[in-house]
Amino acid sequence: MRHIWQVYVEEADHLRHHKDVKPIYAKRKETIERVFADVKEKHGMRWTTLRGLKKLTMQAMLAFDLKKMATWTWKGPVNT
Repeated sequence: MRHIWQVYVEEADHLRHHKDVKPIYAKRKETIERVFADVKEKHGMRWTTLRGLKKLTMQAMLAFDLKKMATWTWKGPVNT
């Protein structure tokens, strides 16, 4: 017995190994996956108690806005 979408899964797997697409997947770990890892580790987005895209978007925007405000107001160490 096969899943109803198994044909599409196999096609996606086949395309992933195509010679023109392979370099894109090699770059993925340096670009997209790194951004997700930073969001999870540095911005406290590993777990959430909220459900739904709208609520999660609100939480993410709040976290990033707070970080942006903190970097704008931070003056760094004072040289004496």
